[in-house]
Order: sequence, then C-alpha cells, then structure tokens
Amino acid sequence: MKATVLIRPKQGILDPQGEAVGEALRTLGFGVSGARVGRLVDVVLDTEDPAEALAALDRMSHELLANPLIESFTIELEDGA
Repeated sequence: MKATVLIRPKQGILDPQGEAVGEALRTLGFGVSGARVGRLVDVVLDTEDPAEALAALDRMSHELLANPLIESFTIELEDGA
C-alpha cells in the first residue's frame, strides 16, 4: 500500500525556511504575507490493510518522520483508503 505523510511546522513554531521563502516571494513581487515549509514523505508499506497501514504510519511519524513537539503530520493512503 502506498501512502504520503505531509509534515508541517505547528502554528506558532518558528519556521526559518518558510520565512526565507516568504521573503524571496515578496522580493520577486508576489503579494504574500507569509509562507510555511514542510516535508512530504512517500512510503510503500508491505500491507494492504488500511487500519494496519495507518497504525504503522502513525508510529513511524511519531518515532522518526516528524517531531511531534514542533510538527504536525497528515497521513494520506492511496486508492481512497
């Protein structure tokens, strides 16, 4: 089963990369008041069970992919699961 984990800084957490992107966009003439930068991780799991996949991805995200103290994450399973 394929999945994507979207990782973003939590609201109120300093995001230096987002600040740099926002400043660069403003310098280029784009009217933006801010930007936030995150990560996208594509994962292929060795299961076809959506519940098992979500449980594994949640554990992966808490233990390695994201820092739950300063980041939030969203899990998306492929094939509408």
